[in-house]
Amino acid sequence: MKEIKLTWLGHSCFKIEEDGFVVILDPMKDGSVPGVRPVREKADLVLCSHGHGDHNAAELIDVSEAKAESPFRIWPMSSYHDDAKGTKRGLNTIHMLDDGTLRVAHMGDIGCIPEEIVIRALKGVDLLLMPVGGHYTLSPADAAKLTEMIAPKVVIPMHYRTDHFGFDVIAEPEEFLSFRNDVVHYDGPEFILTPETRPQTAVLTYK
Repeated sequence: MKEIKLTWLGHSCFKIEEDGFVVILDPMKDGSVPGVRPVREKADLVLCSHGHGDHNAAELIDVSEAKAESPFRIWPMSSYHDDAKGTKRGLNTIHMLDDGTLRVAHMGDIGCIPEEIVIRALKGVDLLLMPVGGHYTLSPADAAKLTEMIAPKVVIPMHYRTDHFGFDVIAEPEEFLSFRNDVVHYDGPEFILTPETRPQTAVLTYK
């Protein structure tokens, strides 16, 4: 049975593993996000949604030269980092990883509802990583609206603040979670996705 292991490394940075192949998404520069530890990981592939320092520190990841075979087909999709067609903060790339059975989508710093062709491509993904803090990204309410439009089996909120980490200007996750009726809290940063994973809004704990 297919199995993807996901680990939250803080902010919008995640490690995704399948069959020994490791992908790091949106690593941040040291000190760029208050309360988040430096990221020091080994990986086979690094994907960054855009050029801002809290999402684009690929140079900090030790990328393997072994050229391991990836179980994923990568689907990059263009979107905007703001609600003004990129004139404020530029472009944002959504990355969808597809192993032929399971699909995982990382929304980066998406700042508006994307085009219908993008929503159709994402429709029904198994796991959606969605920024929910607002200010730099979709508002919590719009993040909830887009999540409903995509209708993933599992959504994991990211890019928010708590008393321990995150930018002061972005929101805590509770506003986004108030729109969801299937919230499950986890006592750690890891999540295992299989074809049998039940639908839920999974709130991970950064440690």
